[in-house]
Amino acid sequence: MADNNRYNQRGVSAQKEDVHKAIAKLDKGLYPNAFCKIYPDYWGGDDEFCNLMHADGAGTKSILAYMYWKETGDLSVWKGIAIDSIVMNIDDLLCVGAVGPFTYSSTIGRNKHLIPGEVISELINGTQSYFDRLKDYGIDVLLMGGETADVGDVVRTVIVDGTMACRMRRDKLVTTEKMIPGDVLVSLASYGQATYEDEYNSGMGSNGLTSARHELLKKEYKTKYPESVDPNLPDEVVYNGSYGLTDATSTPLDMGKMILSPTRTYAPVVLKVLQQHFDKIHGIIHCSGGGQSKCLHYLPSPLRVVKNNLLPIPPLFDLIQKSAGTDWKEMYQVFNMGQRLEFFTDKETAESIIEISKGFNIEAQISGYVEKAEKKEVVIESPYGTFTY
Repeated sequence: MADNNRYNQRGVSAQKEDVHKAIAKLDKGLYPNAFCKIYPDYWGGDDEFCNLMHADGAGTKSILAYMYWKETGDLSVWKGIAIDSIVMNIDDLLCVGAVGPFTYSSTIGRNKHLIPGEVISELINGTQSYFDRLKDYGIDVLLMGGETADVGDVVRTVIVDGTMACRMRRDKLVTTEKMIPGDVLVSLASYGQATYEDEYNSGMGSNGLTSARHELLKKEYKTKYPESVDPNLPDEVVYNGSYGLTDATSTPLDMGKMILSPTRTYAPVVLKVLQQHFDKIHGIIHCSGGGQSKCLHYLPSPLRVVKNNLLPIPPLFDLIQKSAGTDWKEMYQVFNMGQRLEFFTDKETAESIIEISKGFNIEAQISGYVEKAEKKEVVIESPYGTFTY
Protein backbone atom coordinates (compact mmCIF):
# COMPACT_ATOMS: atom_id res chain seq x y z
CA MET A 1 0.00 0.00 0.00
CA ALA A 2 1.27 3.46 -0.85
CA ASP A 3 2.30 5.88 1.88
CA ASN A 4 -0.86 7.89 2.61
CA ASN A 5 1.34 10.96 2.99
CA ARG A 6 2.44 10.99 -0.67
CA TYR A 7 -0.25 13.50 -1.59
CA ASN A 8 0.94 15.87 1.12
CA GLN A 9 4.57 15.33 0.17
CA ARG A 10 3.71 16.54 -3.32
CA GLY A 11 2.23 19.71 -1.88
CA VAL A 12 -1.41 18.88 -2.73
CA SER A 13 -4.49 18.15 -0.64
CA ALA A 14 -7.81 16.53 -1.49
CA GLN A 15 -9.67 18.47 1.22
CA LYS A 16 -7.76 21.81 1.20
CA GLU A 17 -8.09 22.07 4.97
CA ASP A 18 -5.87 25.15 5.19
CA VAL A 19 -7.97 26.96 2.58
CA HIS A 20 -11.22 26.17 4.39
CA LYS A 21 -9.67 27.44 7.62
CA ALA A 22 -8.53 30.65 5.93
CA ILE A 23 -12.04 31.47 4.65
CA ALA A 24 -13.95 30.24 7.71
CA LYS A 25 -14.81 33.75 8.91
CA LEU A 26 -15.88 35.14 5.54
CA ASP A 27 -19.50 35.86 4.69
CA LYS A 28 -21.08 32.68 3.25
CA GLY A 29 -23.49 34.61 1.01
CA LEU A 30 -27.26 34.44 0.82
CA TYR A 31 -27.46 30.64 1.01
CA PRO A 32 -24.65 29.13 3.14
CA ASN A 33 -25.32 25.53 2.00
CA ALA A 34 -25.34 26.35 -1.71
CA PHE A 35 -22.61 24.82 -3.85
CA CYS A 36 -21.43 28.30 -4.96
CA LYS A 37 -21.50 31.59 -3.10
CA ILE A 38 -24.61 33.58 -4.00
CA TYR A 39 -24.65 37.38 -3.69
CA PRO A 40 -27.46 39.95 -3.68
CA ASP A 41 -28.12 41.61 -7.03
CA TYR A 42 -25.32 44.12 -6.59
CA TRP A 43 -25.63 45.82 -10.00
CA GLY A 44 -29.36 45.52 -10.65
CA GLY A 45 -30.55 46.04 -7.08
CA ASP A 46 -33.49 43.67 -7.63
CA ASP A 47 -34.38 41.43 -4.66
CA GLU A 48 -35.79 38.83 -7.06
CA PHE A 49 -32.34 38.33 -8.61
CA CYS A 50 -28.87 37.40 -7.42
CA ASN A 51 -25.31 37.52 -8.73
CA LEU A 52 -22.91 34.60 -9.06
CA MET A 53 -19.18 34.65 -9.75
CA HIS A 54 -16.82 31.69 -9.71
CA ALA A 55 -13.08 31.24 -10.31
CA ASP A 56 -11.33 27.96 -11.10
CA GLY A 57 -8.88 26.45 -13.56
CA ALA A 58 -7.20 23.45 -15.11
CA GLY A 59 -4.64 23.14 -12.31
CA THR A 60 -1.57 20.99 -12.91
CA LYS A 61 -3.21 19.34 -15.91
CA SER A 62 -1.46 22.05 -17.97
CA ILE A 63 1.90 20.49 -17.04
CA LEU A 64 0.83 17.22 -18.61
CA ALA A 65 -0.36 19.05 -21.72
CA TYR A 66 3.02 20.74 -21.94
CA MET A 67 4.87 17.42 -21.78
CA TYR A 68 2.56 15.74 -24.30
CA TRP A 69 2.88 18.67 -26.72
CA LYS A 70 6.69 18.59 -26.42
CA GLU A 71 6.73 14.84 -27.01
CA THR A 72 4.31 14.73 -29.95
CA GLY A 73 3.90 18.25 -31.34
CA ASP A 74 0.13 17.89 -30.87
CA LEU A 75 -1.19 21.39 -30.20
CA SER A 76 -4.77 20.18 -29.79
CA VAL A 77 -4.15 19.24 -26.17
CA TRP A 78 -4.12 22.95 -25.32
CA LYS A 79 -7.73 23.32 -26.44
CA GLY A 80 -8.49 20.58 -23.92
CA ILE A 81 -6.85 22.65 -21.17
CA ALA A 82 -9.00 25.64 -22.15
CA ILE A 83 -12.06 23.38 -21.85
CA ASP A 84 -10.92 22.15 -18.43
CA SER A 85 -10.75 25.70 -17.09
CA ILE A 86 -14.21 26.53 -18.49
CA VAL A 87 -15.92 23.38 -17.25
CA MET A 88 -14.49 23.60 -13.74
CA ASN A 89 -16.29 26.95 -13.55
CA ILE A 90 -19.52 26.30 -15.40
CA ASP A 91 -20.24 22.92 -13.81
CA ASP A 92 -19.85 24.37 -10.31
CA LEU A 93 -22.35 27.09 -11.24
CA LEU A 94 -24.73 24.48 -12.66
CA CYS A 95 -25.01 23.08 -9.14
CA VAL A 96 -26.95 26.13 -7.96
CA GLY A 97 -29.22 26.03 -10.99
CA ALA A 98 -27.36 28.59 -13.10
CA VAL A 99 -27.67 27.82 -16.81
CA GLY A 100 -26.64 31.21 -18.21
CA PRO A 101 -26.19 33.44 -19.96
CA PHE A 102 -22.66 33.57 -18.51
CA THR A 103 -19.67 35.85 -18.95
CA TYR A 104 -16.14 34.44 -18.85
CA SER A 105 -12.69 35.96 -18.49
CA SER A 106 -9.51 33.89 -18.82
CA THR A 107 -6.30 34.32 -16.85
CA ILE A 108 -3.15 32.73 -18.26
CA GLY A 109 0.23 32.92 -16.55
CA ARG A 110 3.13 31.55 -18.58
CA ASN A 111 6.87 31.14 -18.76
CA LYS A 112 7.40 32.80 -22.15
CA HIS A 113 10.66 30.94 -22.77
CA LEU A 114 8.77 27.63 -22.79
CA ILE A 115 5.21 28.56 -23.82
CA PRO A 116 5.17 30.34 -27.21
CA GLY A 117 2.44 32.35 -28.87
CA GLU A 118 1.06 29.37 -30.78
CA VAL A 119 0.09 27.76 -27.47
CA ILE A 120 -1.59 30.95 -26.25
CA SER A 121 -3.48 31.15 -29.55
CA GLU A 122 -4.69 27.57 -29.15
CA LEU A 123 -5.88 28.29 -25.60
CA ILE A 124 -7.76 31.47 -26.51
CA ASN A 125 -9.27 30.21 -29.75
CA GLY A 126 -10.08 26.90 -28.11
CA THR A 127 -12.05 28.82 -25.49
CA GLN A 128 -14.19 30.56 -28.09
CA SER A 129 -14.77 27.42 -30.16
CA TYR A 130 -15.98 25.60 -27.04
CA PHE A 131 -18.43 28.40 -26.30
CA ASP A 132 -19.67 28.09 -29.88
CA ARG A 133 -20.35 24.39 -29.27
CA LEU A 134 -22.14 25.04 -25.97
CA LYS A 135 -24.40 27.53 -27.74
CA ASP A 136 -25.63 24.71 -29.96
CA TYR A 137 -26.98 23.08 -26.78
CA GLY A 138 -28.65 26.20 -25.37
CA ILE A 139 -25.82 27.40 -23.12
CA ASP A 140 -24.72 30.99 -23.85
CA VAL A 141 -21.31 32.19 -22.70
CA LEU A 142 -19.74 35.50 -23.71
CA LEU A 143 -15.93 35.64 -23.73
CA MET A 144 -15.05 38.99 -22.12
CA GLY A 145 -11.31 38.83 -22.77
CA GLY A 146 -8.79 38.23 -20.02
CA GLU A 147 -5.17 38.47 -18.99
CA THR A 148 -2.08 36.73 -20.33
CA ALA A 149 0.93 37.44 -18.14
CA ASP A 150 4.58 36.53 -18.66
CA VAL A 151 5.57 35.45 -15.16
CA GLY A 152 8.48 33.07 -15.64
CA ASP A 153 9.85 33.79 -12.17
CA VAL A 154 6.56 32.57 -10.70
CA VAL A 155 5.27 29.89 -13.10
CA ARG A 156 7.53 27.11 -14.39
CA THR A 157 5.39 26.29 -17.45
CA VAL A 158 1.82 27.65 -17.68
CA ILE A 159 -1.31 27.93 -15.59
CA VAL A 160 -4.75 28.39 -17.13
CA ASP A 161 -7.56 29.81 -15.00
CA GLY A 162 -10.84 31.56 -15.60
CA THR A 163 -13.63 33.48 -13.91
CA MET A 164 -17.30 33.02 -14.82
CA ALA A 165 -20.27 35.11 -13.74
CA CYS A 166 -24.01 35.37 -14.26
CA ARG A 167 -27.17 37.01 -12.93
CA MET A 168 -30.21 34.84 -12.26
CA ARG A 169 -33.58 34.75 -10.54
CA ARG A 170 -33.49 33.62 -6.91
CA ASP A 171 -36.57 31.46 -7.43
CA LYS A 172 -34.55 29.36 -9.89
CA LEU A 173 -31.75 28.56 -7.42
CA VAL A 174 -30.85 25.04 -6.29
CA THR A 175 -29.32 25.28 -2.80
CA THR A 176 -29.55 21.78 -1.15
CA GLU A 177 -31.85 23.22 1.56
CA LYS A 178 -34.63 20.89 0.33
CA MET A 179 -32.53 17.74 0.78
CA ILE A 180 -34.40 15.27 3.03
CA PRO A 181 -34.25 11.67 4.26
CA GLY A 182 -35.72 9.44 1.56
CA ASP A 183 -34.09 11.30 -1.29
CA VAL A 184 -32.09 9.24 -3.74
CA LEU A 185 -29.08 10.38 -5.69
CA VAL A 186 -28.42 9.90 -9.37
CA SER A 187 -24.79 9.68 -10.49
CA LEU A 188 -23.80 10.71 -14.03
CA ALA A 189 -20.78 9.05 -15.64
CA SER A 190 -17.63 11.04 -16.27
CA TYR A 191 -16.39 8.54 -18.88
CA GLY A 192 -17.51 7.32 -22.31
CA GLN A 193 -18.38 9.62 -25.21
CA ALA A 194 -21.23 12.08 -24.81
CA THR A 195 -23.08 13.23 -27.92
CA TYR A 196 -21.32 16.59 -27.68
CA GLU A 197 -17.79 15.15 -27.29
CA ASP A 198 -15.40 14.36 -30.15
CA GLU A 199 -13.84 11.21 -28.68
CA TYR A 200 -13.81 8.82 -25.75
CA ASN A 201 -13.45 10.53 -22.37
CA SER A 202 -11.51 8.72 -19.65
CA GLY A 203 -13.38 10.58 -16.89
CA MET A 204 -10.28 12.27 -15.47
CA GLY A 205 -11.70 15.74 -14.86
CA SER A 206 -9.34 18.34 -13.40
CA ASN A 207 -8.72 17.01 -9.90
CA GLY A 208 -6.00 14.65 -8.72
CA LEU A 209 -3.76 15.40 -11.71
CA THR A 210 -0.60 15.81 -9.66
CA SER A 211 -1.05 12.34 -8.22
CA ALA A 212 -2.15 10.77 -11.50
CA ARG A 213 0.82 12.19 -13.40
CA HIS A 214 3.42 11.08 -10.88
CA GLU A 215 1.90 7.67 -10.16
CA LEU A 216 1.48 6.65 -13.82
CA LEU A 217 4.40 8.19 -15.72
CA LYS A 218 7.95 6.89 -15.60
CA LYS A 219 10.99 8.40 -13.89
CA GLU A 220 12.75 9.50 -17.08
CA TYR A 221 10.37 12.47 -17.39
CA LYS A 222 11.95 14.04 -14.32
CA THR A 223 15.22 14.39 -16.22
CA LYS A 224 13.69 15.13 -19.60
CA TYR A 225 11.28 17.80 -18.30
CA PRO A 226 12.71 19.18 -15.04
CA GLU A 227 10.44 22.21 -15.48
CA SER A 228 7.48 19.89 -14.86
CA VAL A 229 8.52 19.18 -11.27
CA ASP A 230 8.87 21.24 -8.11
CA PRO A 231 12.62 20.91 -7.38
CA ASN A 232 11.83 20.68 -3.66
CA LEU A 233 9.91 17.41 -4.00
CA PRO A 234 11.61 14.28 -2.65
CA ASP A 235 12.63 11.90 -5.44
CA GLU A 236 10.47 9.06 -4.10
CA VAL A 237 7.25 10.91 -4.99
CA VAL A 238 8.32 12.05 -8.48
CA TYR A 239 7.25 10.05 -11.57
CA ASN A 240 6.96 6.67 -9.90
CA GLY A 241 5.05 4.90 -12.68
CA SER A 242 5.95 2.65 -15.59
CA TYR A 243 4.13 4.32 -18.50
CA GLY A 244 5.21 6.55 -21.34
CA LEU A 245 2.97 9.33 -22.62
CA THR A 246 2.32 7.59 -25.93
CA ASP A 247 1.89 4.06 -24.57
CA ALA A 248 -1.28 2.30 -25.70
CA THR A 249 -4.06 1.61 -23.17
CA SER A 250 -7.19 -0.53 -23.10
CA THR A 251 -9.12 2.54 -24.26
CA PRO A 252 -9.02 4.31 -27.66
CA LEU A 253 -6.55 6.81 -26.14
CA ASP A 254 -2.84 6.57 -25.41
CA MET A 255 -1.72 7.14 -21.83
CA GLY A 256 -1.10 10.86 -22.20
CA LYS A 257 -4.41 11.56 -23.92
CA MET A 258 -6.17 9.34 -21.41
CA ILE A 259 -5.04 11.48 -18.47
CA LEU A 260 -5.62 14.63 -20.55
CA SER A 261 -9.26 13.87 -21.45
CA PRO A 262 -11.00 17.27 -21.30
CA THR A 263 -13.26 17.63 -18.28
CA ARG A 264 -16.81 16.74 -19.31
CA THR A 265 -19.44 19.41 -18.89
CA TYR A 266 -22.93 18.34 -17.89
CA ALA A 267 -24.46 21.67 -18.92
CA PRO A 268 -26.73 20.27 -21.68
CA VAL A 269 -28.04 17.60 -19.31
CA VAL A 270 -28.60 19.96 -16.38
CA LEU A 271 -30.38 22.50 -18.58
CA LYS A 272 -32.87 19.86 -19.73
CA VAL A 273 -33.32 18.40 -16.23
CA LEU A 274 -34.07 21.81 -14.73
CA GLN A 275 -36.46 22.68 -17.54
CA GLN A 276 -38.47 19.53 -16.80
CA HIS A 277 -37.98 18.91 -13.07
CA PHE A 278 -36.76 22.06 -11.31
CA ASP A 279 -39.20 21.74 -8.39
CA LYS A 280 -38.08 18.17 -7.68
CA ILE A 281 -34.33 18.80 -7.59
CA HIS A 282 -33.10 18.98 -3.98
CA GLY A 283 -29.40 19.30 -4.69
CA ILE A 284 -26.76 19.05 -7.42
CA ILE A 285 -23.16 18.23 -6.53
CA HIS A 286 -20.10 18.51 -8.75
CA CYS A 287 -17.77 15.77 -7.45
CA SER A 288 -14.57 17.70 -8.07
CA GLY A 289 -12.11 18.35 -5.20
CA GLY A 290 -13.05 15.80 -2.55
CA GLY A 291 -14.30 13.22 -5.04
CA GLN A 292 -17.20 11.11 -3.83
CA SER A 293 -17.09 12.74 -0.39
CA LYS A 294 -17.75 16.20 -1.87
CA CYS A 295 -21.44 16.35 -0.92
CA LEU A 296 -20.51 16.18 2.77
CA HIS A 297 -19.78 19.91 2.79
CA TYR A 298 -23.24 20.85 1.47
CA LEU A 299 -25.61 18.81 3.61
CA PRO A 300 -28.14 21.21 5.19
CA SER A 301 -28.58 19.21 8.42
CA PRO A 302 -27.38 15.99 10.09
CA LEU A 303 -27.92 13.59 7.21
CA ARG A 304 -26.14 10.48 6.00
CA VAL A 305 -25.58 9.96 2.29
CA VAL A 306 -25.13 6.26 1.52
CA LYS A 307 -23.60 5.51 -1.89
CA ASN A 308 -24.18 1.80 -2.36
CA ASN A 309 -24.56 1.51 -6.13
CA LEU A 310 -21.93 3.69 -7.82
CA LEU A 311 -21.19 3.30 -11.51
CA PRO A 312 -18.33 0.96 -12.51
CA ILE A 313 -14.84 2.40 -12.09
CA PRO A 314 -13.41 3.21 -15.55
CA PRO A 315 -9.95 1.93 -16.60
CA LEU A 316 -8.05 5.14 -15.78
CA PHE A 317 -8.76 5.12 -12.03
CA ASP A 318 -8.11 1.40 -11.80
CA LEU A 319 -4.71 2.01 -13.43
CA ILE A 320 -3.89 4.80 -10.99
CA GLN A 321 -4.80 2.66 -7.99
CA LYS A 322 -2.82 -0.34 -9.17
CA SER A 323 0.20 1.78 -10.07
CA ALA A 324 0.26 3.67 -6.78
CA GLY A 325 -1.19 1.07 -4.43
CA THR A 326 -3.28 3.89 -3.01
CA ASP A 327 -5.81 2.99 -0.34
CA TRP A 328 -9.28 2.75 -1.89
CA LYS A 329 -10.74 5.12 0.70
CA GLU A 330 -8.33 7.78 -0.46
CA MET A 331 -9.03 7.04 -4.12
CA TYR A 332 -12.73 7.82 -3.59
CA GLN A 333 -11.78 11.06 -1.84
CA VAL A 334 -9.24 12.29 -4.40
CA PHE A 335 -10.83 11.24 -7.71
CA ASN A 336 -14.39 11.26 -9.08
CA MET A 337 -13.99 7.52 -9.75
CA GLY A 338 -16.21 7.58 -12.82
CA GLN A 339 -19.07 9.82 -11.71
CA ARG A 340 -18.61 13.58 -11.52
CA LEU A 341 -22.14 14.93 -11.12
CA GLU A 342 -24.96 13.85 -8.84
CA PHE A 343 -28.59 14.90 -8.41
CA PHE A 344 -30.56 14.56 -5.17
CA THR A 345 -34.28 13.99 -5.81
CA ASP A 346 -37.16 11.52 -5.45
CA LYS A 347 -37.18 8.08 -7.09
CA GLU A 348 -39.64 8.94 -9.86
CA THR A 349 -37.71 12.04 -10.93
CA ALA A 350 -34.48 10.06 -10.71
CA GLU A 351 -35.69 7.69 -13.42
CA SER A 352 -36.45 10.61 -15.72
CA ILE A 353 -33.01 12.14 -15.08
CA ILE A 354 -31.41 8.82 -16.03
CA GLU A 355 -33.29 8.83 -19.34
CA ILE A 356 -32.36 12.44 -20.05
CA SER A 357 -28.69 11.67 -19.36
CA LYS A 358 -28.72 8.58 -21.55
CA GLY A 359 -30.21 10.73 -24.32
CA PHE A 360 -26.82 12.47 -24.36
CA ASN A 361 -25.07 9.06 -24.30
CA ILE A 362 -24.02 9.56 -20.67
CA GLU A 363 -24.53 6.57 -18.37
CA ALA A 364 -26.46 7.31 -15.18
CA GLN A 365 -28.08 5.35 -12.38
CA ILE A 366 -29.51 5.66 -8.89
CA SER A 367 -26.35 5.31 -6.82
CA GLY A 368 -27.52 5.83 -3.24
CA TYR A 369 -29.92 7.42 -0.79
CA VAL A 370 -30.23 9.95 2.04
CA GLU A 371 -31.20 9.05 5.59
CA LYS A 372 -31.39 10.70 9.02
CA ALA A 373 -28.23 10.63 11.10
CA GLU A 374 -26.71 12.08 14.27
CA LYS A 375 -24.06 13.89 12.25
CA LYS A 376 -23.30 14.71 8.66
CA GLU A 377 -21.51 11.85 6.93
CA VAL A 378 -21.01 10.05 3.62
CA VAL A 379 -20.77 6.28 3.45
CA ILE A 380 -19.46 4.54 0.34
CA GLU A 381 -20.21 0.85 -0.03
CA SER A 382 -17.87 -0.35 -2.77
CA PRO A 383 -16.45 -3.65 -4.03
CA TYR A 384 -13.26 -2.67 -2.20
CA GLY A 385 -14.75 -1.97 1.22
CA THR A 386 -17.07 0.38 3.07
CA PHE A 387 -15.68 3.85 3.74
CA THR A 388 -17.07 6.60 5.97
CA TYR A 389 -16.20 10.29 5.60
